[in-house]
Amino acid sequence: MIDTKVISGESKWNVKNGLVMLLPHGYDGNGPEHSSARLERFLQLSDAPDAPSEERDGDILKQTNIVVANCSTSAQYFHLLRAQMRRTFLKPLIVMSPKFLLKFRGCNSDLEDFGEGLRFHKVIED
Repeated sequence: MIDTKVISGESKWNVKNGLVMLLPHGYDGNGPEHSSARLERFLQLSDAPDAPSEERDGDILKQTNIVVANCSTSAQYFHLLRAQMRRTFLKPLIVMSPKFLLKFRGCNSDLEDFGEGLRFHKVIED
């Protein structure tokens, strides 16, 4: 269903969607609800044309099937969801963050990180 409807719906039937799927990518608990979401499979399904650069990000996002992201802070998660809502085009968003990051103190963000004019960063420097 994900391959047919969500990933290739735009290219096959010209049906666009802005679905957001929150999937854990690791075995960070017990039971089937904590199993791997197969990150490598979603990266293959994204079908990105080539490596993105800052000036061509919008063009690459328009050509890809889905957006796959991993958020390591709460501010990054906020800005990613905000960007998904503000785009002028629809693409499914797959968030592959492990659930333990929701409670991990090292991933907390300051209130200033949610401010106006800030955005999602593809890579956060150490």
